[in-house]
Amino acid sequence: MKQSILYVLVLCFASVFAQDTDKAKLKAIKEANALVYEANTLANNDEFVSAEMEYRKALSEQPELVAGAYNLGHAYFKEGNFEEALYRHQQAIKNATSKAEKHKAFHNIGNILMKNEKCREAVEAYKNALRNDPTDDESRYNLALAQDCAKNEQPPEEEDDKDDNDKDKKEDENKDENKDEGENKESDDNSGDQDKKVGENENEEDGKSNDDQEDEGDQGDDKKEQQKPQQQPGQMSPQQIKNLLEAMNNQEQKVQEKMNAEKAKGVKVQTDKDW
Repeated sequence: MKQSILYVLVLCFASVFAQDTDKAKLKAIKEANALVYEANTLANNDEFVSAEMEYRKALSEQPELVAGAYNLGHAYFKEGNFEEALYRHQQAIKNATSKAEKHKAFHNIGNILMKNEKCREAVEAYKNALRNDPTDDESRYNLALAQDCAKNEQPPEEEDDKDDNDKDKKEDENKDENKDEGENKESDDNSGDQDKKVGENENEEDGKSNDDQEDEGDQGDDKKEQQKPQQQPGQMSPQQIKNLLEAMNNQEQKVQEKMNAEKAKGVKVQTDKDW
């Protein structure tokens, strides 16, 4: 009996809690819708900053509110902020529960991608829009435009291959340049070694030449000494002969001077004898 009463009380509390939760959720949705309505009014009056603020408030109250994300994305698109516009429309698709909501979001995503010149991605977006609403002639017309644009667009795979080829080509060129620099450097090193060897050989030759000159000088001195006349035993040297001649000349000069002096005094005249 007591267990039955306890079970009934738990059910009552759960029901009351669920009702309160639903009321809070409904209240949040109501407030969020009111904020979106106010934001739409501001956006129509070209008051983007105020409208953006109200849209953000609405999404903070109810993050899964499709109208808030969609309308904020549309406002970003009108301002030319395609990146934020794309993000908000993707958010709307994620939380969308009806095909009509998905159709509108995919259609606007196609328009954003066309503005960014991403034609191939825009084609897929318009196709998804038509899958959710095949009767929309505007989506079909935009799809045809996107397909024509995609024909002139280079496939992503080819772009990747081209980038890879350019990268490989650039790497090969860098390798060749590094190889040439290495060979030039090695050649310069070898030239330096050769110049060094030549210099060493020249120094050796110069050293050898100097040594030879010194030896020749020594040999020249030896030759001069050998060419000098050697004084033989018992013979007078040239210097001794020179000195002797000078002494003899001096002695002869003295004798001559003496004779001249006597002549100057006069000579006794010898007279004739008387007869």
